[in-house]
Amino acid sequence: MSSSNPKRALFVEFASVAKCLAHAHRLELVEQLAQGERNVEVLAERTGLSIANASQHLQQMRRTGIIAWRRDGKFVFYRLADESVLDLLAALRRIAERNSAEVERVIRTYFQDRDSLEPMSRDELLKQSRAGLVTVLDVRPPDEFALGHLPGAVNIPLRELEARLADLDRSLEIVAYCRGPYCVLSYEAVAALRTKGFKARRLEDGFPEWRAAGLPVETRLNR
Repeated sequence: MSSSNPKRALFVEFASVAKCLAHAHRLELVEQLAQGERNVEVLAERTGLSIANASQHLQQMRRTGIIAWRRDGKFVFYRLADESVLDLLAALRRIAERNSAEVERVIRTYFQDRDSLEPMSRDELLKQSRAGLVTVLDVRPPDEFALGHLPGAVNIPLRELEARLADLDRSLEIVAYCRGPYCVLSYEAVAALRTKGFKARRLEDGFPEWRAAGLPVETRLNR
């Protein structure tokens, strides 16, 4: 560290964190780790990366303190260092939404085409679910659901949704959520449910943001 310019030395370290996140594959890995602890094999499979490539990206993020790890026998498990990583990603998202024409185009042509309705806020969903007025639908894979989910949520992965429509109460509004505000699973689920005559909306973001807000969560073990 430079004693003559400590501020610049700090900025160099801040820049190394920002530089580490400046890769789409690493952002995808962070989204996966926001669901819960994972080993490299699962992370590689979920992101479509080779194990070697995923491992390289994880090591870069571990060195900059974005993620942490632990060893269990032959396996190494990774997790986010803390919830402030989600705050950083949310700030990046807001800047891009406000200032990037390409981000605006993607949101308009893909996401808004599938769901232009206002999503439900976390506070509203908590109130409605406690009153028994909605069905909370988690459309993530079962292993992610087991790591943590919203209280009382029903887990129907998107690929199983059409075959399991009979499991859903048509008299209740359905609120779907998945990994985050731009996770395509909830958008596709809501669009599919509406074509089948269900009243459906999305949660404004995903499970990681719900947990980071300090709202109640459940795991498969405590249900």
